[in-house]
Amino acid sequence: MKKDYYNVIGVMSGTSLDGVDLTHIHFKVQNNKWAFEILESETIAYSTSWIKSLKSAVDYSREQLEKLNQDYTQLLASIIAAFIEKNKIENLNAVCSHGHTILHQPQNGFTLQIGNLPEIATLIHQTVVCDFRLQDVQLGGQGAPLVPIGDRILFPEYDYCMNLGGFSNVSFEQDKQRIAFDISPVNTVLNFYANQLGLDYDDKGTISRTGKTDTNLLNKLNALDFYQKKHPKSLGFEFVKETVLPLIESFGIAIEDKLQTFTEHVSLQIALALPNKNGSLYITGGGAYNDFLIERIQSYLPEIKIIIPSTKILEFKEALIFALLGVLKLRGEINVLSSVTGAKMDHSSGNVYYSK
Repeated sequence: MKKDYYNVIGVMSGTSLDGVDLTHIHFKVQNNKWAFEILESETIAYSTSWIKSLKSAVDYSREQLEKLNQDYTQLLASIIAAFIEKNKIENLNAVCSHGHTILHQPQNGFTLQIGNLPEIATLIHQTVVCDFRLQDVQLGGQGAPLVPIGDRILFPEYDYCMNLGGFSNVSFEQDKQRIAFDISPVNTVLNFYANQLGLDYDDKGTISRTGKTDTNLLNKLNALDFYQKKHPKSLGFEFVKETVLPLIESFGIAIEDKLQTFTEHVSLQIALALPNKNGSLYITGGGAYNDFLIERIQSYLPEIKIIIPSTKILEFKEALIFALLGVLKLRGEINVLSSVTGAKMDHSSGNVYYSK
């Protein structure tokens, strides 16, 4: 029998490598209407050595990846267990965890999120719902984005829901279907250049603002094949490493100019991605703190009302929605939309592991 109340934790690690996001949530559902309350939330930063490992893993051998997966599962379990103990959380229905994406090659029928090994349930003594992308890829889908069903269920009042994280993605309703896709890299590139200046990120886009736009580089970025493709489509770090960074690095310009040019590129691609240039645009993710980026997006979309929510939702929306995906899986309900991923059908994705 389906319940009308769920006590869960959502766990997310994104491509921007900010750390592991954890959020404790109560969901209530009545007459197919969902409500949520975010309780405790925290981001646990990665150590320098873990950031290095996660960045390098795209080039690892199979044996190295298996060892990394084991080690990361142990790390993730320790972080989740500490969060539960610190906040004295009891009577959980499940911990719903995304893991961390290392390889994402849906065109080759392959995606790998580490930290989703079955032993994680025993390590934290909880039911765990995880590994949400793999089944979709096996069904011919992109395995991404997965957040749009959460946008539809939890944030139906907005015309567009957008996340500005390691990559930008958008979701919206069109002809009674949820449409969603990745738009472009964002913080995976901006943080790369901020790191070269000895910074974790470009705070509020202050450095980008001081640069100049290189028109030639901007035109070449906008001409990349990915932007000409129709949705459904998704991006992985491979695109940044193999295509975007080599292109930018071929230009001998200042880091400030690279940052500004890429910010302009992101803003333009976002504007081009929205079918209607009016209504409301709900923005979450770390990029929402980049004032310069938000200003440039607004300049390309003057008729759009940009809404940036409270800090808890802004920073933990993906963890919130992966918690919802886990609950939907427990209920045996659809949690991945084929209109978004291109899979053969809507389906209920994820593995459920029980503590032994």
